[in-house]
Amino acid sequence: MAKAQTIDKPERAQQLARAIASDIFLYNKKKIEEGLTKDSFFADLSDEISEGRDLFRSRVTDDLFRRNYFDRAIVDRVIKPMGHLNTRVW
Repeated sequence: MAKAQTIDKPERAQQLARAIASDIFLYNKKKIEEGLTKDSFFADLSDEISEGRDLFRSRVTDDLFRRNYFDRAIVDRVIKPMGHLNTRVW
């Protein structure tokens, strides 16, 4: 199987970051809810976030990785959709 080409365009890197974050949300919704409710989100999802970040890093240029697209996608696609939760985080 051929290796995926390294992404060097900001728009494509943002799209990839959002897709990875969306997958984290899709497959870990209960864990996300519990983590936000208990204020342990980053500890509870450290493996999933690290795995997603590693995948993102492996697919984009170093310059694009340093732009924090992945971290922003985690906030936009994983945390913000849970804004309805009753939690002391917000």
